[in-house]
Amino acid sequence: MRCTNCQYKNTKVTDSRPIEDGKAIRRRRECEKCGQRFTTFERMEEVPLIVVKKDGMRQEFSREKLTRGLIRACEKRPVPIEKIEEIALEVEKELRGLGSSEVDSKFVGEMVMERLSKVDEVAYVRFASVYRQFKDVTVFLDELKELINTDKKEK
Repeated sequence: MRCTNCQYKNTKVTDSRPIEDGKAIRRRRECEKCGQRFTTFERMEEVPLIVVKKDGMRQEFSREKLTRGLIRACEKRPVPIEKIEEIALEVEKELRGLGSSEVDSKFVGEMVMERLSKVDEVAYVRFASVYRQFKDVTVFLDELKELINTDKKEK
C-alpha cells in the first residue's frame, strides 16, 4: 500500500478491526518513510446488485448513494450518522439476501421509508417527497395523514 503523502510503497498496519458486520476490515496504516497515518478499507467483492428505475433504466446499487440521500433527508434533524449508515447497511443486506440480481427502485424506496419513519418523521416526509415525487399539495397531505394515522395506531 502506497503512502497517501509521499507515495512510498512500504507502510505498516498499526490497527485492524472488522466493520460492517464483519464484511469489511478497517486498517490504520503508517508510512515507514514519512510517518503519515491513513486509513484503508478492505471489502469483500460482491455480485453487482442492479436497481431498475421507474423509467426502466438499470443502475448498480450504491450504498453510498443511498447514504447521501438519507443524509439529505436527515439534514438539521437529530439523527446520528451512525443510524443513517445502519439503515443503508440494513437495506443493502436485505436486498442482497433476496437472492435476486435485480430489484425495483420502488421496493428499495419503500424499505428505506419503512425504516426512516421509525427514526424521524420529518426525515421520512422529506425522503418520501423526493422519492414519491408529490405532484401537488393534496398528495403530500394524504401522505402526512397516513403517517399520523400510523403513529396513532402504534401508540
